[in-house]
Amino acid sequence: MRNATPPFKFDLRDVLGRARRLTTASLGDITLNLPFVSVAVNPKDKEKQVARELVIRLKDRRVLTVWECCDGCIDQALASLQEIRRLLVDKQVELADMRDGPLYVLTDAMVVGIRQFLTFEQRLQGAGVRADAPSEFERPQDTRQAYFDGLEILRGHLSRCLGQIAKIAGMDAPNEGIIVHYQGGWQLEAYQDPRPMDGGA
Repeated sequence: MRNATPPFKFDLRDVLGRARRLTTASLGDITLNLPFVSVAVNPKDKEKQVARELVIRLKDRRVLTVWECCDGCIDQALASLQEIRRLLVDKQVELADMRDGPLYVLTDAMVVGIRQFLTFEQRLQGAGVRADAPSEFERPQDTRQAYFDGLEILRGHLSRCLGQIAKIAGMDAPNEGIIVHYQGGWQLEAYQDPRPMDGGA
């Protein structure tokens, strides 16, 4: 795993606020761990079924299984992110009657993370890509490095979310590619701390 200094921070404060409200009155069967918060939940059968499909479909997506080395790799990773976002939104439609459930919250954490990365990526586009440069290194080196660092923290975010989805699915976290390297603790410095919003609690 690359040790990248986060070039931006995810703002999941709304998602994490909803996650805190997931804890059931009785002891939950599964404990989900998100940045700054852990919750015990009892997912429904439909959530388990959709979670299994997500794990199977996402475990070999390019952006989650390879590192980038050039502009072509970055472009392929961006295309892979768009595919992941479409899949997640499709599954959220399936879960429309379970918007307050744990799987919807996890998919929302992934969708929000992708959206915020793409906002960061749009700012990087302002650095410009030389239209007359046919090589695989058309972006300025510092811009390319910012992409690498941004993709690195996004990959960690999506992989750790997928690990939590695997818990709902009752499956082991995927161990293909490099996803396994992101199944430890969350990279908290890559996230806005939600605690000040709660008055320091």
